[in-house]
Amino acid sequence: MNSRAIVKAIFNPWVMAGAVVLAILLMCATLSLVWVTRPDDAVSGPSTAVLSIIEAPTYTPVVDTPIPPATQSSSEVVPPAPLPGTFGVGAYVQISGTEGDGLRLRSAPGLQGQVEFLALESEVFQIWDGPRDADGYTWWFVVAPYDETVQGWAVSNYLKVVQNP
Repeated sequence: MNSRAIVKAIFNPWVMAGAVVLAILLMCATLSLVWVTRPDDAVSGPSTAVLSIIEAPTYTPVVDTPIPPATQSSSEVVPPAPLPGTFGVGAYVQISGTEGDGLRLRSAPGLQGQVEFLALESEVFQIWDGPRDADGYTWWFVVAPYDETVQGWAVSNYLKVVQNP
């Protein structure tokens, strides 16, 4: 059969009429199914809308409050400084001895440096620079291995070696 005969067989008037009849039967069946399964027209009264108002977050300005210099009270006990050569640049250290208070990582070595981050007890850091002596303490520049933006100068008294380079 050539292509003209195939087209003539497909577009036969009897085939077209059968397709139209089948489409009408399918549409009637669909409408009947929709009509039978429709919900009841029971009116139970006016509906009440429930509206929950959620307040949008607002901008809270950050007030730069000066941190008073650390004063050691009689109840505070600073752990002893580690022996020289215990750790160095490249070593991994863990925050230890803060009794859950955490360790302030500062922008510069010394108690006057701005606090950049509060390192939690047992958090691990890598030493990138140091040592520097300031305010009676030895300071090391530490960086969190999981996020290089978490960094600052830390007092060696609260650092414990996890892994030396």
